[in-house]
Amino acid sequence: MSKKSIITGTLILTTANLITKCMGFLNRVYLSNSIGAEGIGLYQLILPIYGLAWSITSAGFTTTISSLTAQEHVREQNGNIGRIVKQSVCLSLSISFLISLLLFFFAEEISVSILKDIRTTRPLQLLAFSIPFMAAGSCFRGFFLGMQETLVPAMSQVLEQTVRIVTVYLLADIFVPLGLTYACMAAVAGILFGELLSCCFTVWNYIHYKKKHKFIRRPTLSSMSVLSMILTMAVPLSASRISSSILSTAENLLIPRQLQLHGQNTAQALATYGELTGMAMPLIMLPSACLMAASVSLIPEISEASAVKQNTRINRTVSATFLFTSIIGFGAAALFAVFPKEICYIVYNRTALGQVLFPLAFLCPLLYAQTTLHGLLNGLGEQFFLFWNNILSSFISIIIIWFAMPVYGIAAFLAGWFSSLLFSVFTALYLLWKRTGAFPSIYNCFLKPLIASSAAGLLIKYFVRISEPSKLLFLGSLAGMGFLYLLFLFVLGCLSSNDMKLLFGHKKSRS
Repeated sequence: MSKKSIITGTLILTTANLITKCMGFLNRVYLSNSIGAEGIGLYQLILPIYGLAWSITSAGFTTTISSLTAQEHVREQNGNIGRIVKQSVCLSLSISFLISLLLFFFAEEISVSILKDIRTTRPLQLLAFSIPFMAAGSCFRGFFLGMQETLVPAMSQVLEQTVRIVTVYLLADIFVPLGLTYACMAAVAGILFGELLSCCFTVWNYIHYKKKHKFIRRPTLSSMSVLSMILTMAVPLSASRISSSILSTAENLLIPRQLQLHGQNTAQALATYGELTGMAMPLIMLPSACLMAASVSLIPEISEASAVKQNTRINRTVSATFLFTSIIGFGAAALFAVFPKEICYIVYNRTALGQVLFPLAFLCPLLYAQTTLHGLLNGLGEQFFLFWNNILSSFISIIIIWFAMPVYGIAAFLAGWFSSLLFSVFTALYLLWKRTGAFPSIYNCFLKPLIASSAAGLLIKYFVRISEPSKLLFLGSLAGMGFLYLLFLFVLGCLSSNDMKLLFGHKKSRS
């Protein structure tokens, strides 16, 4: 049989991620113009609860199903795959119903005691209805990712985001005039209907796929064996995601409070928090869409290679994906460092927001490297390491925010995030080297992209300064910077023809 390359699946997921992120931006821009920075800040308070619910009910199961499905598929044990999916869905749904009930009936307590804003009560109660659909849909997407059939998960992402946006646009004119609480409810209604339709779409495709490929073989693994396999992987994965979500939630709740200690009033602190987490941070995450897709595609790829002890395949995968990550990371850093005010003006009509975006630009290489490394280590089964890695890196960030933000403001948050990313990336690199013997070339993956991005950025920055400002100049500068960056990469030998074949070529699979 033939198999698609990692990049083929990655490009499908990347396209979907870019589409959904762009659509999400349109939604964010509309919301920011409708309800302002304070309203965005209130909405951002709700999202960590949504993320925590996803971590508890879905995150561990998606990766587990993807990895186990890939392992059983390469061994041609399709009967085991059906049992893995069925048991995972039952476990995930059981947990999700419990979480939904807790969230619905204790929404007011969460709003008052944790979020410190009673206006989030009704949005949280509405959010509770979306959790079972999110859980079931995530499990079935894990199956398709494990089979390296990325089109269905990609289309479900686009469908979900489309429904979210349409719902918000239909409800915004009715709900926004009623106050920030109802404006948030309109956004949460988008989440609910998006998860519902996305889940239905994925389940329908799963049933159709099983019939088409005749998954009728009897399982060779007992129910207890499958349950043990699922729990062995899902528990540490879920624990890692849950702890990360809890610590991230604590971090996000600390920011507006510590900003008040820095001298801002409640409205100013919430507005600053909204600008940072709801506007600037989504911008720097946009280029990472392809890397998140690559990280998801890496899990079944590395799991398969590890299952059949193909170390050469693992090493080639590590080298290719890390080179890809570095090129994207340093290119994005140069882009946001050269055009922070222009980008914020075009997207949000807020030139001053560029002051927040500029320092975030320099975090891009580390942020994107972390995404790729975690995908590689998940595929190698290093869930316990990722659990402790996430906890320790979050603690580093929280400690700096707690002690330094009242004195230094937003600068303390940036320092904390940088320190946590540095710790996470270097410890992950060390473990990857210990497990596989593979280590990214410092010269090719760090120095050459750094030199190429710096040279392209400085040249374009100089050209912009001596020219008359205009929209046409900005678009031309973006295109010119991208061209120069790629040109310098080829001149420095960072991108060779062999690298291009490795990244984008098709490989013959095992028969």
